Amino acid sequence: GKEEIECKAIADDAEAELNVALPALQKAMAEVEKLDKSAISEIKAYKSPPKQVETVLAAVMILFGNKTDWTTAKKVLGEANFLQSIKGYDKDNVSATIMKKIKGYVSHADFKPEAVGAVSKAAGALCTWVHAIYIYASVAKEVAPKRARLKGAQESLAVKQASLQKAQEELAEVTAKVNRLKQKYDDSVGEKNRLRAEADQMELLLDRADKLVKGLAGENERWRASIGQLQNEIGRSLGDALVAAAFLSYAGPFDTQYRSNLVGGWLSAVREQQLPSTENFTFASFCALPTDVRQWNIQGLPADNFSTENGAISVRCSRWPLMIDPQNQANKWVRKMEESQLHIVDLKSKDMLRKIENGIVYGLPVLLQDVLEELDPALEPVLAKALIKVGNREVLRLGDKELDYNKDFKLYITTKLANPHYTPEVSTKTTIINFAVKQQGLEAQLLGIVVQKEQPTLERQKADLTLRVAAGKQKLVDLEDEILRLLSEAEGSLLENETLVDTLQQSKLTSDEVTRQLNEAEETEIKIDAKREEFRPAAIRSSIAYFVLDDMGRVDPMYQFSLDAYVDLFNQSMDKSRTSPKNITGTERCRQINVAHTLSVYQYTCRGLFERDKLLFALQLCLRIMTSENKVPKQEFDFLCYGGAGIERADQRPNPCPEWIDAGAWDNITALDSIPACMGIASAFEQGQRDWRAWFTSSEPEETPLPGDWENKVTEMQRICIIRALRLDRVLFCASRFVRLNLGPQFADPPPFDLRAIFQSSNHRTPLIFVLSPGVDPTAQVKSLANDLSTNVDICALGQGQAPVAMSLMNLGLRSGSWVFLANCHLMLSWMPELEKRIAEYCAMTEDMPHAPHCDFRLWLSASPSPKFPIAILQRGIKMTTEPPRGLRANMLKLYNLVGEEQFGRCQQRLKYQRLLFSLCWFHALLHTSSMNRTIVSVMI
Repeated sequence: GKEEIECKAIADDAEAELNVALPALQKAMAEVEKLDKSAISEIKAYKSPPKQVETVLAAVMILFGNKTDWTTAKKVLGEANFLQSIKGYDKDNVSATIMKKIKGYVSHADFKPEAVGAVSKAAGALCTWVHAIYIYASVAKEVAPKRARLKGAQESLAVKQASLQKAQEELAEVTAKVNRLKQKYDDSVGEKNRLRAEADQMELLLDRADKLVKGLAGENERWRASIGQLQNEIGRSLGDALVAAAFLSYAGPFDTQYRSNLVGGWLSAVREQQLPSTENFTFASFCALPTDVRQWNIQGLPADNFSTENGAISVRCSRWPLMIDPQNQANKWVRKMEESQLHIVDLKSKDMLRKIENGIVYGLPVLLQDVLEELDPALEPVLAKALIKVGNREVLRLGDKELDYNKDFKLYITTKLANPHYTPEVSTKTTIINFAVKQQGLEAQLLGIVVQKEQPTLERQKADLTLRVAAGKQKLVDLEDEILRLLSEAEGSLLENETLVDTLQQSKLTSDEVTRQLNEAEETEIKIDAKREEFRPAAIRSSIAYFVLDDMGRVDPMYQFSLDAYVDLFNQSMDKSRTSPKNITGTERCRQINVAHTLSVYQYTCRGLFERDKLLFALQLCLRIMTSENKVPKQEFDFLCYGGAGIERADQRPNPCPEWIDAGAWDNITALDSIPACMGIASAFEQGQRDWRAWFTSSEPEETPLPGDWENKVTEMQRICIIRALRLDRVLFCASRFVRLNLGPQFADPPPFDLRAIFQSSNHRTPLIFVLSPGVDPTAQVKSLANDLSTNVDICALGQGQAPVAMSLMNLGLRSGSWVFLANCHLMLSWMPELEKRIAEYCAMTEDMPHAPHCDFRLWLSASPSPKFPIAILQRGIKMTTEPPRGLRANMLKLYNLVGEEQFGRCQQRLKYQRLLFSLCWFHALLHTSSMNRTIVSVMI
């Protein structure tokens, strides 16, 4: 420390002073080095040396402590080690006496190396040496105390350093011992930590092993059951796959019953060939996973088996699905299933091919909706999947373009035609699927609507429960797939795979949770379903009424009704029927709904039916309702439809009254006699011919009591069968009586035509469609209503070149809220698709859009019946027939409805005006009713 610094300072000081003399000494020594024996011999050769040489040698002799005479000098020069003595001279220990003597020499003016060297180089070198020794010795003399002090300091430092060294050695020994102890401690701690980590790892592995064993045990139970089930299914897969392939290829267009018959026939053929197959094979369970089916139901596919089969065909078929979708169920399901990626086009879209091209290239789903019986020929390559292999690419030629085919591309095709007839070319390139809603599926939907309306909390619980259980089961399937993947990819010990163990644990927890939820769901579902079942009678009645409504399309192509509009009507009926407090029983509430909705359906439908079809609709509605209540035996209904057709006359009993019962009527009686409830009626004719003839010849046999005890024996259904057997001309009257007695008098008397009431039930998105009868023009009625409501109506009689005019009037009306009446649409059926598209465009707009239709806008249409009239317009609109009413009462009511309250109140002579109006209406109605009877008309004239 400090001593070292002091020693260094002293040494540096002495070194600095010595450095002053050292250059001269070094120079002298360099000169001395140049001397050799010859140079010395040159000096010795002098017998009487020059003064300068002699002086130099005298100085040299003084330094060596010899005599200064030339003889001594010459003798010393002759010594062999003279030069070595010069070179090794002890310059650090020159005595003060010698220094004093030498001072006299070196201070002499002639004692200069240059001067002496001029006489003798060797002497000059020795002169330089003497000067250097003197200078160095002088400096060394001054440095000597410092050196002494340095030596003392160094000795003291050495002692201390030795002591320090000893202490450091002792410290190093102690440090080494400490380090050994620390290393031993660290090794012990490391071993302890290793053992603890190993113990923790073993504990973790034991925990994982426990979880793995328990998790795999749970999975083992499920997997064993699944393996057993799968092995059985694999064993039966040959026959099942064969039947499923046939179902997938051929069963799509048919209804439930025909599909069942097909499957039954195929299964019989498979078993005849001794191929293994499932006893109770169902296509839906074979081709659709339960998780997929639940997801489809959530997305809007009805939950009945028929709809599930349709869904499975749609996603499994190799040809593009062509869905017969009159109620728009499949369209909604596809939209919900594919969601935002779906491109929606129709054959009238200008960018149809572009969107299909994008779908093909980028693998996007495309929905081609509202097709008719003929498809665009440009779609032929897409329908046929005419792919061309170009290298590693698959190319589809669409028009003049070659498109890279993406295997993710999907094409869905829907039509609203209820019974289309497609060519074999279309049928072979697509998979036709009948998505027409069935009563079971519609009943479930309507039940949900009723419960949602009457018990919203209950229905919400049902929906939430369904979603939660579906999500849990889907998660369980995903976890099981993940476990199988991890097990198949696992390398080394399974216990090292933390992800596998965690997934197993999660699977077990999820399984337990899903099981718990399923148990809760079953209990809750029992309670919910029990509560929901209280409202099933309303769902049954409403679904029956819809299918009666839907069947009217077979009578006339203009009788088209949409399911969406029917659901709206059902909701309105429920609102109108709520007359009692909310705490009434479900049975009573269903009765209210059924009464109100049945009447609403009848009134809603009758305004769009021709007079000739209104009784048919009422009778069909009545019979369907009574059939659902088991009040119409099938044999009696079949007899009402077919009579005695197919009777074997060879086995027939003789006709007892051939003079007034013809052969056809007796066939009917014979067939009626085979019905258990009417057994014995044939013999009754033999026993009571007079009574039966009187009844037969009565003007109103439906109102006349039947002969004998038959009046008390037969039901109204059997009465109508007897009328159908003998008096076919009175069947309609009897049918009217039948409807009146079973449904109510309001169903036997069609409601009068009230244009104002129809207008009030419409909105700006609902076209109002007049279905024309010959010689009837509703234009005056529309004008009159517009005048009463102070509204402007623009009328365009359609014909050649009127399309731009009609479209211009529609656009103006949509903006300003005026009415537009397009008359005689049947004259421009080729333009109707454009009108349909325009109606769809403004109906799709929401109220907050910039070009949304004005709320006062109304579109009135008139057309004669035509099968080519767009179904979408008919389903979206309110249909009205303009046929003259039949009967005095109906005619008078129609005339009264033409006179508004304001017009009726204008006359001050109210009583006289009433009588005059009644007389005029009665006279007009009588003339109209009797117009075909020339005799009555002539008498009246």
